Amino acid sequence: MNFQELRPKVEKILQDSNIDVKQRMTQVCELLEQNISYYDWVGFYFKNGNKEELKLKAFAGEPTDHEIIPFGKGICGQVAVSNQNFVVPDVKAQDNYIACSINVKAEIVIPLFVNGENVGQIDIDSHTADPFTAEDEEFLVWVNEKVAEIL
Repeated sequence: MNFQELRPKVEKILQDSNIDVKQRMTQVCELLEQNISYYDWVGFYFKNGNKEELKLKAFAGEPTDHEIIPFGKGICGQVAVSNQNFVVPDVKAQDNYIACSINVKAEIVIPLFVNGENVGQIDIDSHTADPFTAEDEEFLVWVNEKVAEIL
């Protein structure tokens, strides 16, 4: 399924006010993980209260030990500080990388903004080397904008 086909499905999930926000985000993670062949793990991390750390809120894929990530640590922690998209074609080339699985070869992390504040991010791990394109980045920015509308 391509990104254009996924957009209305994402919107439908997020607009379903009969289920809570966390469950809607989990369903979005599942939709992306199941329909984009190189999205092997999809998760949303959010700032953990007033702490300088991120907390995993929703995900699809293998369970992870990294439910809390300090700001500045790993790709997610760096995005929490930089407020910038971070595309990693080869995780082995990153000094500040937290390995979630030996199978992960690439990662993309896109910050999620509410009223201009970086409150969280979407994190995608891939078992495929260098799979992410500008189209992935654009789509994930859009997903985060839609998620921000329900927060």
